[in-house]
Amino acid sequence: MTTRAAALYTIARVKPPSVLVVAGEASGDGHGADVVRAMKAKRPELTFFGMGGPKLEAAGLEVIHGAHEISVMGIAEVLPKIPRILKVLGDLERTAKERRPAVALLIDVPDFNLRLAERLKALGIPIVYFVAPMIWAWREGRAKRIGKLVDELCCILPFEEPFLRERGVNATYVGSPVLDQVPPLNEPAHFRRALGLDVSRPVLAVLPGSRRSEIGRLGALMRDVAKAQREAHPGLQVVVPVAPGLPTEFVRAAFEGVEVTLIAGRAPEVVGAADVGLVASGTATLEAGLMRRPFVTIYRVSPLTYAVGKALVRIPFFCLVNLLAKKRVVPELLQGDVTVPKVMAELEALWSGPAREACLTGLDEVRASLGATGAAARVAERVLARLVEVPAKEVAGP
Repeated sequence: MTTRAAALYTIARVKPPSVLVVAGEASGDGHGADVVRAMKAKRPELTFFGMGGPKLEAAGLEVIHGAHEISVMGIAEVLPKIPRILKVLGDLERTAKERRPAVALLIDVPDFNLRLAERLKALGIPIVYFVAPMIWAWREGRAKRIGKLVDELCCILPFEEPFLRERGVNATYVGSPVLDQVPPLNEPAHFRRALGLDVSRPVLAVLPGSRRSEIGRLGALMRDVAKAQREAHPGLQVVVPVAPGLPTEFVRAAFEGVEVTLIAGRAPEVVGAADVGLVASGTATLEAGLMRRPFVTIYRVSPLTYAVGKALVRIPFFCLVNLLAKKRVVPELLQGDVTVPKVMAELEALWSGPAREACLTGLDEVRASLGATGAAARVAERVLARLVEVPAKEVAGP
């Protein structure tokens, strides 16, 4: 074998660069899947491994751990899962040490991912962080730590970039990935036909969240509101999207006694089919807002989590739509205010009249503030720019 032939043989036997991707909840799973597909379109030879859900797995991620293993919300809720979370953290560190990924893409879940970032940094692995931790809401002191650990931070809210850059973080606003994930705007009848609903009957969309714990806290309230709304609006169709990873029967049981239509996933389309919506706080509120349907958002956590949060968090709103608008565009009810009478009063005002029109105007302004689509492609470009090719090791020939 000639020297040139041996060199070509060695290159052919070298494994392609790999990317470590870590997402810990349903929204991050979707965001990560879009980025992986965008990266594969530019670099088909890349391989991906790490933690994610069904969307990342379908996009080509080799799942070492499932996103559901660390998906939990609230201080009281996380305590029983700490041993499992630590095991997942250790496993990902060991796997990264063995496989030596060319770059790491860490998505959201800062309490987990910043700890992992410390370990990856010690291994010399470049880190791109997607979805900025909400240090503008609380724990601003983390900015210094983030600046040291993360090579580049990709923000999805326009006000985050200047806030973080002023504090020494290499941050860039890449746009909102939700803009790419929701379908084009259309009339309710279009989405009702697509979902097999009765086009002529009104629709209430109820989005209970993607975690069992959220449904445990809010399910009974949402069931009672749905029942009261059906009594107030004859012929009303109550439609509930079931988040990926949640058993359909678990969600159905939360609405026992009320006639509801369950749809596997497709939450934005469910909102698009609706006249009004009731949405658990989270990424789903932005999805709902981008579908241009008035809704009420609610938020309830354990008393311990709420007490700690109330002492530390300093933001005027908890709903993403209102934070972006810097004003109350959609009604939001928190903790003790999450009652059937109060939710009903807010919903009824949104069916028609000035409150509905004001909400729609505000939603249009929020959509315009987010800029252009293409967030996943922009994140993919930044990850690829940080990708460090692993030096080829000679492989013995036959």
